Amino acid sequence: MPDRRFTSVTPSDAIEEELLPHYNARHFFPVEPGKVFRERYETISKLGYGSGSTVWLARDLDFTKSKQELERSESEPYVVLKFCTCDYSNKEAAEHELQVGRCLAGANLSHKGVLYLQTVIEGFEVLGPNGMHMCLVFEPMRETLSLFQSRLKQKRFPLKLLKMYLICLLTGLDYLHSECHIIHTDLSLQNILVNFEDDSVLDEFAQAQIENPMLQKKRDGYSIYQSHNQFGQLRTRLGPIVPKIADFGHAQWITESEPQINPIQPDYYRAPEVILGIGWSYSADIWNLGVLLWTMLEGTGKNLFHHIHSSNGKYMAQNHLAQMIALLGLPPAELVARGIEMRKWNFTPAIENDEAKLCHKAYQFYKGPFFDNEGTFLYPELVPKLGLESTISSLEGEEKRAFLEFVVNHMLCWVPERRKTAKECLEHPWLKGIELPWELKEAI
Repeated sequence: MPDRRFTSVTPSDAIEEELLPHYNARHFFPVEPGKVFRERYETISKLGYGSGSTVWLARDLDFTKSKQELERSESEPYVVLKFCTCDYSNKEAAEHELQVGRCLAGANLSHKGVLYLQTVIEGFEVLGPNGMHMCLVFEPMRETLSLFQSRLKQKRFPLKLLKMYLICLLTGLDYLHSECHIIHTDLSLQNILVNFEDDSVLDEFAQAQIENPMLQKKRDGYSIYQSHNQFGQLRTRLGPIVPKIADFGHAQWITESEPQINPIQPDYYRAPEVILGIGWSYSADIWNLGVLLWTMLEGTGKNLFHHIHSSNGKYMAQNHLAQMIALLGLPPAELVARGIEMRKWNFTPAIENDEAKLCHKAYQFYKGPFFDNEGTFLYPELVPKLGLESTISSLEGEEKRAFLEFVVNHMLCWVPERRKTAKECLEHPWLKGIELPWELKEAI
């Protein structure tokens, strides 16, 4: 890699991971651009960071070597390297993600769903100044579905494109559920990514890092770099852009020994069985995706459920359930009875909720109970006057009716066992007649 001159940041200015709560510099691996790992991956640019890692774009030298020798390469020109922190909790999470990734990559590869999951290519350890770090290798992706949606006209998915992407996501979930027996538990616009429309986008981005290097800050003998992760406007003429479900850090294997009752899912997309502690399974992902469709159809930041957080940002499950009742009607008595019966089950170990209270049961964690022993909802004053049709402004007439019929009757049933599986959703007439791949010119 050619020499690059980096512009320095004032040492007193906190940047990137330094801004994180409880930041500890000793936990992060000091990645430098131009370094080669595993005698194969040469780092190019930092793409981002989180509390447990930094993420870098790298060149796969095996691909470069094969191209020079005119051999067929099994690799791609670029990869993403996720350098995990060396503290125990994040190392354990990285090992879990690697284990899940190996399962995804080694199940039934003839299933089309594997095309719509971002899987781990491999993982390896690197020795840093303060311990061992796990490094996970991924296929590079262009951007989150949230950013992609912001590029669309009116910042929302037109119905045809929504159906196309829903087919991809359901196909991915079918592979995840039926072949791998894994529940994602954390679907959101941030955890679904879209691929690059053409390798030339990455080629030009890599060249730009030489001409416009990252900002650099020196701290305690090593460098912190300012992320570069803007790949420019979409080149719609260059091929299909498809969504892939990513970030399997919270994914769970299904076990038959006992019900899964631990807290899962982003607040807005949390299924009722999770709140009520009756035990959750694959159908929790179906609910999650069903609610996510509202944000895709109506626009970024427009959720099916509103005002489910207090003024200080705490999740209010009673408000969430009240809105479910307004839109879907009262839950069946059998579901409420199951929730009451399941109160005898405990978290093992106890889990701290957002009020710093150690909780042994799901209803305690979410600050319930929410129903009395007769099945009456304890917060009737919170139930708003809402109708499902009023939640959709982007569709009218038959299109609106068909959308609501599909999602509400197949994905948003109160009783989890009554929801359709991903495969059954794919077989519904509402999703028939949609051909893949496609061009995006009309949507942007």
